[in-house]
Amino acid sequence: MSTLPTPAIALPEIADMAADDRHAALTYLNDAWVEAVREGLEEDCLVQAALFTALRSLVATYGETASAEYMARVAERVAAGEYTVAGLTH
Repeated sequence: MSTLPTPAIALPEIADMAADDRHAALTYLNDAWVEAVREGLEEDCLVQAALFTALRSLVATYGETASAEYMARVAERVAAGEYTVAGLTH
């Protein structure tokens, strides 16, 4: 039996790193989006390309079943207004 102390796992730091990574990823994607719109691409084309790319990666990483379940939850959140920008309802 080891008498060495067990190091504490720094969960807040890991969570902070994940949040930082997500923020950086969102910044990269937003910058690319803005540049594409400036270059004249229609946002509808960007939306479709971004969703296709994201879904392809999601399925490759987690498989069809888990991805479909995740997307069902996303659909519920969209319907609940979680992705609606204030003042831009349809």
